[in-house]
Amino acid sequence: MLARKSIIPEEYVLARIAAENLRKPRIRDRPRKARFIAKNGACNLAHKNIREQGRFLQDIFTTLVDLKWRHTLVIFTMSFLCSWLLFAMMWWLVAFAHGDMDPSTENAANSTKWTPCVTCVRSFTSAFLFSIEVQVTIGFGGRMMTEECPLAITVLILQNIVGLIINAVMLGCIFMKTAQAHRRAETLIFSRQAVIAVRNGKLCFMFRVGDLRKSMIISASVRIQVVRKTTTPEGEVIPIHQVDIPVDNPIESNNIFLVAPLIICHVIDKRSPLYDISAADLALQDLELIVILEGVVETTGITTQARTSYVAEEILWGHRFVPIVTEEEGVYAVDYSKFGNTIKVAAPRCSARELDEKPSILIQTLQKSELSHQNSLRKRNSMRRNNSIRRSNSMRRTNSSLIVPKVQFITPEGSQSASET
Repeated sequence: MLARKSIIPEEYVLARIAAENLRKPRIRDRPRKARFIAKNGACNLAHKNIREQGRFLQDIFTTLVDLKWRHTLVIFTMSFLCSWLLFAMMWWLVAFAHGDMDPSTENAANSTKWTPCVTCVRSFTSAFLFSIEVQVTIGFGGRMMTEECPLAITVLILQNIVGLIINAVMLGCIFMKTAQAHRRAETLIFSRQAVIAVRNGKLCFMFRVGDLRKSMIISASVRIQVVRKTTTPEGEVIPIHQVDIPVDNPIESNNIFLVAPLIICHVIDKRSPLYDISAADLALQDLELIVILEGVVETTGITTQARTSYVAEEILWGHRFVPIVTEEEGVYAVDYSKFGNTIKVAAPRCSARELDEKPSILIQTLQKSELSHQNSLRKRNSMRRNNSIRRSNSMRRTNSSLIVPKVQFITPEGSQSASET
């Protein structure tokens, strides 16, 4: 606006804008790598160009369980409808072959002792209704089979067997879909972020896991894997190279007692893939740490598995999880509102290898944190002291303003008498 009004020359404005753009650093974000495991545990993997599709039909039950609910319900409905229509056609053919469809046989049935294969089946609609009654065992009583036709008895036995098979398969499929293991895993939660801090003099990778239900996970175990892209000395590129890393567990077995939220710890030592990574190198690393929690559901006995992953941007260096378990009136209470909260603590910014080679780094870091903590305490004490002094001064001022001054009236006579005395 100023340049348009000729108050400031246009050349000066352009030169100033160019100088400001040069001063601002241009930071280009790295292209984000696709996660192998999403935060909710879903595998980020697409199967393409599968030629042998017939393998899925060989395990038809697992295929039905893995289908979506809308597809399962369509197959459930169509299986019953197709079986009813198929056997309705067979009952219609039996009645037609025996002559039950002929109108003259109806008059003969009333006059003589002629017996049909199925009573009251004289059209395809009545044959369809009789097929439903046989397979679902409704039995309204209007239509029934007689002992006149052995073929009809064979069809009855066959339809009962097929109906039982369809009921068993479809009901079992629906039960397995409702009781799938990943449904229980919805109440197993992980912290959104992981931390790296010092514990017992060692750098440790830590995250928190918890169970929202009161029914426990029996024989729960935690595994951690690092997934990264590596290249072998021969030049082979492995896009998904998985490396197991140990979990620090004081119990000899790898099982955990998940009655309350726990902090799972991995000590970064020589066996760890994070041994050579420092705080500055962590943001540049192209790695993903996958956490797998497995156990047996106490109520159903089904093995369940919960998964999550942490990329480099989700790992906080020099942080620690806040405590969330407290004892209140003889009961341990868990505050899940602070489940993922962390606080900043003193931690060396170097790698675990450098920390092992130079243990003095940890001592210096702790001394600096202690000095900073003392300085912060001194500042707080001085601020509190100043605030208390200010409050006392303000109280004195208010009190002095509220005091009424005493006024003494002296008369001339009083003054004379006082002087005479």
